[in-house]
Amino acid sequence: MSEIHGNKIYSCRIPVRWGDMDAYGHVNNALYMRYLEEARVQLLAELGAKMDGNGIDPVVINVGCTFLKPVTYPDTLRIDCYVADPGRSSFMTYYQLFSESDPETPVSEGYSKVVWMDHNSGRSVPLPDYIRKHLD
Repeated sequence: MSEIHGNKIYSCRIPVRWGDMDAYGHVNNALYMRYLEEARVQLLAELGAKMDGNGIDPVVINVGCTFLKPVTYPDTLRIDCYVADPGRSSFMTYYQLFSESDPETPVSEGYSKVVWMDHNSGRSVPLPDYIRKHLD
């Protein structure tokens, strides 16, 4: 298990659905990207980010996930969200996922890089002050 970097600033719970499982009887690896996305969207909304795609909004430029233990239905995941490495226009998000059936042992860890972008110009822009205050 790798060490999670950054400050924990958000946590959410996401129920595992029956349809999230694959032929091997555990949550399909592709669904973890959806779990990370949902946690990230909730985190960004909590920080006050506008995500309408018509102006200056956050976008993800990379994402990754390490699978540590299988998860099966029924269960609920707790996703702890961390932020780190703020730059001019971006920051890293790190995630630890825990199963309610074993809430002390991570089942997965992930990351993504979030960049603020002007959708009209297609270029990155400085992080808004209202976001930066949560990162420093």
